[in-house]
Amino acid sequence: MQKANRLQHGGIMANYQCNAACRHCLYGCSPDWGDDYISAENAGEVCRLLVKGGCRSVHIGGGEPFLNFEGLLDLLKTARRAGIRVEYVETNGFWASDEAQARRYLDALEDAGGNALCISLDPFHAEYVPFALPLRLAEICRKTGFGHFLWQERFLQQLANVTPTKAHNRAALEEQISADYILDTARRYGIGMGGRAVNIEREYSQPKPLGSLLENSPCRDLLSTGHFHVDYLGRFIPPGCTGIAIPLAEVVEGIPEGKYPAFDALTSGGAASLLEYAKGRGFVPEAEYTSGCSLCFFTRKWLSENGSCPELEPKHYTESLNYYD
Repeated sequence: MQKANRLQHGGIMANYQCNAACRHCLYGCSPDWGDDYISAENAGEVCRLLVKGGCRSVHIGGGEPFLNFEGLLDLLKTARRAGIRVEYVETNGFWASDEAQARRYLDALEDAGGNALCISLDPFHAEYVPFALPLRLAEICRKTGFGHFLWQERFLQQLANVTPTKAHNRAALEEQISADYILDTARRYGIGMGGRAVNIEREYSQPKPLGSLLENSPCRDLLSTGHFHVDYLGRFIPPGCTGIAIPLAEVVEGIPEGKYPAFDALTSGGAASLLEYAKGRGFVPEAEYTSGCSLCFFTRKWLSENGSCPELEPKHYTESLNYYD
């Protein structure tokens, strides 16, 4: 029976729905996920398990947590009652068009136990949210003394020639920034090529023969507790390997052996073991993939649709391949 070591730094994903569908989104969030939000019951249980596992501070993200503001306030209050400090709440700032409302939101956040925002700012978000809005939100925070930081402020230089008051499609940003702004933004971020970013790797990386990617080494990050997330259903999401979700209760208290075949294959022998498991159930791999992680992604996608792997959710893989073009 496997279990995680002491839970360190984590985040609570209040939802998967987002008003954006960014190219680098590790969780494949989009407007198509539906408006499910973390319930009071799930929030209480997640916080109880986080404390039991040793985690006493988190951030809150999504999706876009501000799509259900009352639900966000309830989550903040639940965390406070559990003795968990909320370091910041993530947002793309779409709600900052009305300054009076934004001020009311900040007052309510502070009353509920939130005192800082992580405000997203980059070319990928600018495809959905006019970047004047995160800048306006940062200015409102500055004037009111509410804690905040832009993630990442350095992208302002990249956006210098982009009209800030409207969203822009790919063609417009290729004209206003550069033809390779997608690859350049990904490199500046240093993002892992999981979730929707798998498409960036597929577009810009050279495919490699399947055989060259089959290192039979265990994937040891699946129970890493350095930057994990827990989604609104109370499932543990490994730091860099989304599309695998195991109940937080089992991660803290012990994962039953044999219950999660894809997880077991990866933790015992990496992508090579996962591929052998999938081939035994009818999976036919392509001749080339851009990386071992890409091979793993598409193997897991097939298993999510054709295998008996409860830790794999088909919608994650579908949404990760949507919206990129």
